[in-house]
Amino acid sequence: MQTAADHPEAPTAIRHDLGAIFISLELSRSTWLITSLSPGGGEKMSKHSVRGGNVAGLLERFAQLQEKARARTGRTFPIIVIQEAGLDGFWIHRVLQNEGIESHVVDPASVATSRRRRRAKTDRIDGEALLRTLLAYKRGEPRVCAMVKATTPEEEDRRRLCRERKVLTNERVQHVNRIKGLLFGQGVSGYEPLRRNRRQQLNELRTGDGRPLPKHLKTQISRELDRLELLLEQIKAVETERDALLAAQKVALPGPAAMLLDFNGIGPEFTAVLWSEGLFRHFDNRRQVASYAGLAPTPWQSGSVDHEQGVSKAGNPRLRTTLIQLAWLWLRHQPQSALALWFKERVSRNGRFKKTTIVALARKLLVALWKYVTAGVVIEGAVMKTA
Repeated sequence: MQTAADHPEAPTAIRHDLGAIFISLELSRSTWLITSLSPGGGEKMSKHSVRGGNVAGLLERFAQLQEKARARTGRTFPIIVIQEAGLDGFWIHRVLQNEGIESHVVDPASVATSRRRRRAKTDRIDGEALLRTLLAYKRGEPRVCAMVKATTPEEEDRRRLCRERKVLTNERVQHVNRIKGLLFGQGVSGYEPLRRNRRQQLNELRTGDGRPLPKHLKTQISRELDRLELLLEQIKAVETERDALLAAQKVALPGPAAMLLDFNGIGPEFTAVLWSEGLFRHFDNRRQVASYAGLAPTPWQSGSVDHEQGVSKAGNPRLRTTLIQLAWLWLRHQPQSALALWFKERVSRNGRFKKTTIVALARKLLVALWKYVTAGVVIEGAVMKTA
């Protein structure tokens, strides 16, 4: 006998009593795909595309959606928009907020996706998934996604100094290595392009078999030195701007930048990165601080299997790299602090885990610095700079 269980139930329909027009944006350089779900529009998600960068066309489409919803229901509904954090930054988010539209920026890695090995991926599918995520988020479902807190234009511009300096120093390393590589092919070693007498040394160099440097090779290295000297000037200019910014913060009311400079072992560059990349934000607890830097632990637990996979590396990579470097320097400049003593005790028990322990020290150091700049809790045993 056939039973009712043989007939699968119909999938749950989308709610029709929506209190707003929900919209997701799939952004690319050529096209912006608008996926929307409006009150009185049934279960179907409508899709419309505008040319990439066409803000007027985007707002016009929003107005059309509001007019259609008003014609169907006799009411005017607000608009709620979601988009993924990406190359576009936050300027579209700011445009929407200036128009009085509720806008959200989501971390794309936090949106649930199919775990099939070959999953279908199109802008249409991604737009619908993003819209469903927005609906669940507004319903109050816990941990359905991670919304990104947009920085202000001033905060965004302030971090440019540290990021530009990092790019310039990387280029400096490339030019230095290129010059050394060219000379090594002629049997020359020990030449340091960063010394002030680099031009004089270049004229005095001889190849491994006693010949003067070939004409075209010497000319190529001279041009490399021209670019290197330009980089050195630009790095100096950026550092001057950075120091002026920190000095202005020190003169003003005591803030994170001025307070971090009080520690031995923390100089202008570390202070600027810690301040502009992380400690200017508000965090509710230490877990949020560690997670933002990508230093939170990642457990793997299922049944009898229970082990750690290491840090998540899902946060700010610049902040994380700086903290690892600072952790090594902290051991040198603050050897009697509680954090340094904790590290030495752990390593003395098992020296094989030295690199793993330094990551744990970086996490503890970040939390301790956050407590210091927000609540004034001084790190136990830390030495401060004398006035």
